[in-house]
Amino acid sequence: MVQIGPELRALIDAFDEPTLLVEGRYVRLANEPARVLLGRGIEGRDVRLAIRHPQALEHILSGRSGDVDAAGIGEIGRSWKLILRRIGGDAVLVRMIDRSAAVSAEKMRVDFVANASHELRTPLSTILGYAETLSEEGDLPSELRAKFGKTIGEEARRMLRIIEDLMSLSRIEADRFVAPGERVELGDVIDTAVANVRGASANSPCEFAVNVEPGLPAVRGDRAQLVQLVDNLLSNAVRYGCDKPGACIDLSASSDGRWVALAVTDHGPGIPREHLPRVTERFYRVDAARSRESGGTGLGLAIVKHIVERHRGALDINSTVGVGTSVTVRLPMAP
Repeated sequence: MVQIGPELRALIDAFDEPTLLVEGRYVRLANEPARVLLGRGIEGRDVRLAIRHPQALEHILSGRSGDVDAAGIGEIGRSWKLILRRIGGDAVLVRMIDRSAAVSAEKMRVDFVANASHELRTPLSTILGYAETLSEEGDLPSELRAKFGKTIGEEARRMLRIIEDLMSLSRIEADRFVAPGERVELGDVIDTAVANVRGASANSPCEFAVNVEPGLPAVRGDRAQLVQLVDNLLSNAVRYGCDKPGACIDLSASSDGRWVALAVTDHGPGIPREHLPRVTERFYRVDAARSRESGGTGLGLAIVKHIVERHRGALDINSTVGVGTSVTVRLPMAP
């Protein structure tokens, strides 16, 4: 039997991750993270009452060294890597490495690749189908030929927008740990973005009501990214909130002495509450058909979220079905 002394307890307590000393079937020692995870009274108890994972228990009770991946210990869905090291007799040192963040990141990567492939494959399939028809059918009526050519052009431009947004998102993520250093006048950014969106939606019935606080303080930021942020917010508002004559998009900017707040509000159909937590995910769409028909890539709010995070700001989205949606971005003032 392993002799439990102050030195051994100090060694177990020195680990940052949950760590157990198991001898036979019983937990002889547990550090503070392990007691928080598995229960304060874990020491002296049967390990099977603390770790209810068959594969992990099999390895622990066998007394052999090895690594085991396990999920659901302590919390449902939480992923662990158990590092088991035999230290004499039938005593095993069990270290529990939390892999939840890594597993979640890997899932996001896999989902992102799958979604990006799907989004690009859809217009590409249309382009290939129409191109094959044009090349094989020599006697197509000119009207139909022109329609096919127009569709090919539209779908190719859609693919280009998706690729441009993916590249933009990649650049923003690459710089996420580098705080932007320019001193940017947000009023000028708003003027540029409004002009851009007005030019791109010249046939829209939308009006823009802009209210910028006089003497608005500058923010520390990347001007090009902030223009892109406001562009995306306004484009989304136009896409979903300008479907009838007289529609108006409200844009305001003000300061509270510490933050500069930018708010874009539309009066469209709104977003059901259950969708709000996911609208900043890549390629997530509340109404996929409408988004694609209006030229959306499904990346606009994901880009907004990453720009806000790089600027050490905050993003808040509020929406009421039948009333509209308001997106507020708070950015720290420049010192």
